[in-house]
Amino acid sequence: MRLRNGLYLCLGALIWGTAFVAQSEGNHYMGPVTFQAARSVLAVLFLLPLVLVRKHARDRRIAEGDRNVPVYSRSKLLLGGLCTGAFLTAASTLQQIGLVGTDVGKSGFLTDLYIVLVPVLAFFLTGKSSLRIWISVLIAALGLYFLCFGGSVEIGRYDLILILCAFFFACQITCVDYFCRFCDGVELSLMQFVTTTVISVILSFMFEKPEIGGILEGWFPLFYAGILSSGVAYTLQIVGQKGQDPTVASLIMSLESVISVISGWLILHQTLSVQEGLGCALMFLATIFAQIPIGRKKAAEAQAR
Repeated sequence: MRLRNGLYLCLGALIWGTAFVAQSEGNHYMGPVTFQAARSVLAVLFLLPLVLVRKHARDRRIAEGDRNVPVYSRSKLLLGGLCTGAFLTAASTLQQIGLVGTDVGKSGFLTDLYIVLVPVLAFFLTGKSSLRIWISVLIAALGLYFLCFGGSVEIGRYDLILILCAFFFACQITCVDYFCRFCDGVELSLMQFVTTTVISVILSFMFEKPEIGGILEGWFPLFYAGILSSGVAYTLQIVGQKGQDPTVASLIMSLESVISVISGWLILHQTLSVQEGLGCALMFLATIFAQIPIGRKKAAEAQAR
């Protein structure tokens, strides 16, 4: 089961990594908040019929007396949809804004900072951590220095936005880890995007002027980000995280950063400087090191064998 769920997360990471290109192109046709609102609407339209079909099949099994049909909590579904949706709205909107002034590859690695933030957040919630987590934080901080400080003493505004975006993604991953055990994955994904749609549409009219013409012109990147990145990949995340340690899940999903660099290079011909490449390498090293079992955990695993 874990292998299958890991494959779900890998597929999600592949979609997300290439979606950075679509998101970057989408900013040429509409404002970042409008793009986020429109892709959320598409995700809801994609997921709603899927949820209805699954619900009909589950109701039929119950009517036939099938006792193996899982029972889910409606209250947890609503609360989970609100929590994950609110964090996802903040994270995705900030990511879209960050792409206005940052290359695709660099955006992917800055977003990927959630790989270190997830276990750090878990420490504050549970009080449990390890030395390797804090070493990983230091390595990632050094990587961020090389990645963000292009010869100046100030971090770029869009870099800071993407770092903040990574924090909200870490919160969303942590919420999914908790609520996915009580809810159907597809239904939780739908409720997540219902919340995202409501908030994003309100924000788009508050801070931008959505135009149908721009939305129609940018239909292809919008379709890719809305159906594949949002509707498919985030659903794969929820289904794939069930039964997985959240830090392991975030490591698998962090492959999106490598894919974003490759996609930006192949499609948009964007390249990183040597200094930025070193920063990416250090951040990726931090993501790997954060998951290596050492000390008592490694000894316990060896004893268990």
